[in-house]
Amino acid sequence: MSPYQFTDRSSPFVAKTTASRPVYAVTPADLEAGSLPADVSNWAKAAGFKAESGAFLLVPGQSGALASALFGLGNEPADTPFATGKLARLLPAAEWHIESSALGAEKLAFGFGLGTYSFTRYLKDKPQDAKLALTDGVDAADLDRQLAAVFLARDLINTPTNDMGPENLEAAFRALGMHYGAEVSSIVGEDLLTQNFPLIHTVGRASAQAPRLLEMRWGRKGAKTITLVGKGVCFDTGGLDIKPAASMLLMKKDMGGAANVLALALMIMDAGLDIDLRVLVPAVENSISASAFRPSDIYRSRKGITVQIDNTDAEGRLVLADALAYADEDAPDLMIDMATLTGAARVALGPDLPPFFTDDEALASALSEASAKADDPIWRLPLFKGYEKDIRSRAAEITNAPGGGMAGAITAALFLKRFVSQAKSWAHFDIYGWCPAERPHAPVGGEAQAIRALYAHIREIATKA
Repeated sequence: MSPYQFTDRSSPFVAKTTASRPVYAVTPADLEAGSLPADVSNWAKAAGFKAESGAFLLVPGQSGALASALFGLGNEPADTPFATGKLARLLPAAEWHIESSALGAEKLAFGFGLGTYSFTRYLKDKPQDAKLALTDGVDAADLDRQLAAVFLARDLINTPTNDMGPENLEAAFRALGMHYGAEVSSIVGEDLLTQNFPLIHTVGRASAQAPRLLEMRWGRKGAKTITLVGKGVCFDTGGLDIKPAASMLLMKKDMGGAANVLALALMIMDAGLDIDLRVLVPAVENSISASAFRPSDIYRSRKGITVQIDNTDAEGRLVLADALAYADEDAPDLMIDMATLTGAARVALGPDLPPFFTDDEALASALSEASAKADDPIWRLPLFKGYEKDIRSRAAEITNAPGGGMAGAITAALFLKRFVSQAKSWAHFDIYGWCPAERPHAPVGGEAQAIRALYAHIREIATKA
């Protein structure tokens, strides 16, 4: 069963044959060392090819027909490990293989695969992609599942809300679960109130599409329990504290946490990891209508904690609060939540380096190590107890929007922590879920963040269990 079926794509990889043409991915030092075939080296010198990062040159054979290509990795190829993503957009449609000593074969191939992505759902013309022949020893199945996961996250985020509302997100959730034989259920609309999910209902009740809590269970009972929770705000107007128009332009991506946990679940299930997996997504749209929740309202959460609404645009932490409390009741071995939660996280670390929060030192160390190995950057920020005073409220136990405008990512994480008490280990990821400028391996648009690092860590857990 192909993991790509959720993305309407096929693998960019093929088995190597004699028909594949070589791409020589080289550094300036490689050029100087004279390690290239003589005809390729002579052509490079004649064309002034210097092997700067991203430099590209097609090379003819003796007959004048296209024979090979040159691609520059620059002096520090480790700084741009997925530079070969650019190759996917430069190479003519044909079968190619990469020859290089500067980077490992899997990294070169994965970068190429990432670069094949384009979002074409609403376009008539589809690009004709080059195919990459894999060398011996490369784990093609694992490359494919990781690529399919990234593409799924990107597709879900890139799809506009008219086609990715709570109902559509549930359909995608169910399709993924059914493909891998998971148990899938949902609690929708007024049933959220009768089953004690008041905050999820509150945030989503103003939308034409009913709010819902999606749940998936997969794996072996008795194995390590891993629970993933993803923020699924399919569009965020800001509610009655309405956002300015410019701030709403990217709000289709406010379900990026849900997109990323689904992508992570795809990798886990496709790899058949020996764990007991649970996935929860509160799927809502924060809309404006006569039934919208209001600033100064106070609601009692699933956990019993009362929350004062000081800003209806701080809705993500509300839906996560009920979902986390529900997940926590099972006391999982590891609970991860992912959310496009705060602008403060972007101010602190920018769009490409998602922060994570945990009070588990061993987990923090393991995640940082997995991040470095996977070239999937994350950075730990503190759950600083000194800021807990900022989430207190005079009229309720806590507020959803502390005043002062400082340490917003930390106070949001501290808010969520109040709803986690039984999980053996927990980490919160405040992701951006968007690539604001084109990079070699990613176009502008939705992006998968931290999930490959998490996949590597969870794979370790499954192996050691």
